[in-house]
Amino acid sequence: MKKVIYTRFGGPDVLHLVDSEVPRPGPGQLRIAVRAAAVNAFDWRVREGQKLGAHPVQLPAGLGLDAAGVVEEVGEGVTDVEVGDAVFGEGNETYAESALMSHWYPMPAELTFVEAAGYPSVVETALRVLDEVGVHAGETLLVSGAAGGVGSAVVQIARSREISVIGTAGPANQDYLRGLGALVTTYDKGWADRVRRLGRVDAALDLAGAGIIQQLVDLVGTPDRVLTTADLDAPKFGVRFSGAAGDVHAALVEAARLVADGVLRIPVAQTYKLAEAGAAHIDSQAGHTRGRRIIVV
Repeated sequence: MKKVIYTRFGGPDVLHLVDSEVPRPGPGQLRIAVRAAAVNAFDWRVREGQKLGAHPVQLPAGLGLDAAGVVEEVGEGVTDVEVGDAVFGEGNETYAESALMSHWYPMPAELTFVEAAGYPSVVETALRVLDEVGVHAGETLLVSGAAGGVGSAVVQIARSREISVIGTAGPANQDYLRGLGALVTTYDKGWADRVRRLGRVDAALDLAGAGIIQQLVDLVGTPDRVLTTADLDAPKFGVRFSGAAGDVHAALVEAARLVADGVLRIPVAQTYKLAEAGAAHIDSQAGHTRGRRIIVV
């Protein structure tokens, strides 16, 4: 099978498409024929060597967490799916023609494989950070980086919970966020003053890592109700960094429910072939994404 690997840490040029052995699932795992795999910021941060403390990597290594595909083989103890079933979820080294999955759920009938691959990590993250920041119905949440994958999920889930949302994003994504029910402004000079004119802010999420933690604390009035998934320096300001995944299976179940209920839809910004993984990383690192970037296998 074909698989994307890297043998050293560095830029997108370290990624190579190679022939590899088909993995065999162990107990509690299954293997899928990958139809699509999502590109996450986590992927290129690991590729650069940024996450070695929490996620040690033994080279050569593959990349990819989220995927959607068709079950090829199940490991010992797996009884909830059969060969041929379409699933989506999280696994290991999913930039490949076949991959092992550790968390899965039947793929929503409303989604294609390409769309479904974009949901697992971002919905888990969105559910987790909304709970951790402690925002409730009737309050207003400020979301920095609201148009990306996690931001798109956060805005829609928050609105379904009767939470008002103010989102910051680039000029091209203003109408998109308004369509999701958010008040919006751009993140250029004077953004904090524009947010103040839009109304009171009870809590804030930093999903972009743009170095604005202090401004978010000033807007909210306390660091206790500000949380980031992208700025490792946030604890210097008394702000929590959320990075450890929670209950992935529960998030997949909830994602499927939200999709079926018409509450949640995450757009696909662009698709790539396996051989274009490096280009996908370049685009992901550049930011300004509306929704998800997906590798189609």
